[in-house]
Amino acid sequence: MRYREFLLAVFVAAIGALPAWAQEVRIDPSADKPIKGVIELFTSQGCASCPPADALLKTFADDPSIIALSLPVDYWNYLGWKDTFGSPRNSERQRNYARNRGDGAIFTPQAIVNGVTPVNGGSKAAIEAAIEDTRKGGGPAQVPISFWQERNTLNFALAGDPPGRTPREATVWLGVVQMTGSVPIKEGENAGKTLTYTNIVRELTPIGIWKGMPLRVQLPRAAMMQADVQKIVVLLQEGRSGPIIGATMAGLW
Repeated sequence: MRYREFLLAVFVAAIGALPAWAQEVRIDPSADKPIKGVIELFTSQGCASCPPADALLKTFADDPSIIALSLPVDYWNYLGWKDTFGSPRNSERQRNYARNRGDGAIFTPQAIVNGVTPVNGGSKAAIEAAIEDTRKGGGPAQVPISFWQERNTLNFALAGDPPGRTPREATVWLGVVQMTGSVPIKEGENAGKTLTYTNIVRELTPIGIWKGMPLRVQLPRAAMMQADVQKIVVLLQEGRSGPIIGATMAGLW
């Protein structure tokens, strides 16, 4: 079964169970280390300036307070090499960010930090500065998300907004992640190199809307178990391309 097909199957099952989820859940924020930064690196195997950014992302991924994701795009395929991880949905996500900002800036390697700030994905200083800057508004620590496994189910719970806050809505994104992948490049700008990628997003799908109330989600573990996927990621994002206000990533094995 292809990734999108099984994620849509999970989506249908989730919608059917939604009334049961919409119950008060208690979350102990101390149980999970708060996430201070979500880095989405838009990269390409056909981009000569991307390998240093891909290597840098690995260093951020080693920090448990940061979720560092590779989202390979497909728009450089015409340069002579078809990106083996490239996805038109990743390219569209990057374009949606640019449309939401209104600047139209799309390039590789581009990192979007906490759904807000675009920076050069190869600049450690720029990424760190963006993390600190976006944390001033709360960043992804605003809505704690807890994750746990119970027998045949994967569970995650989203906290609610504190009393008195203006009601807001956010999209719940569910992604499947391949922890690492190495690719020998035979053509194009990186011909002759073997490139290694970290936390490759193989699919990222919206599965519901959070409306400021606590929310619990259960997923069938078997539906998520694929040979080349080792993690899931959950992002809570205002609108579809706005600030990321909650996030978690967990292993499936």
